[in-house]
Amino acid sequence: MIKVTKLNGEEIILNTNLIHSIQLIPESKIILLEKEFVIVKETADEIIDKIIEFNAKIYKLHKTYTVEKINVD
Repeated sequence: MIKVTKLNGEEIILNTNLIHSIQLIPESKIILLEKEFVIVKETADEIIDKIIEFNAKIYKLHKTYTVEKINVD
């Protein structure tokens, strides 16, 4: 989940697993799997960085959980 800002200033939380593509119009138009979309203030690079950061957090949590589970068992 990442936080992005719509053009009207409203912040929303977006599930990154639902992103199909990002179109530059010149704003960033995030197109979701169901063909819905949201136009946001963040650039495509900023969105990609947020997705990478979010995925790194998930990976770190998974790795920590797996190591803890192995040490307990």
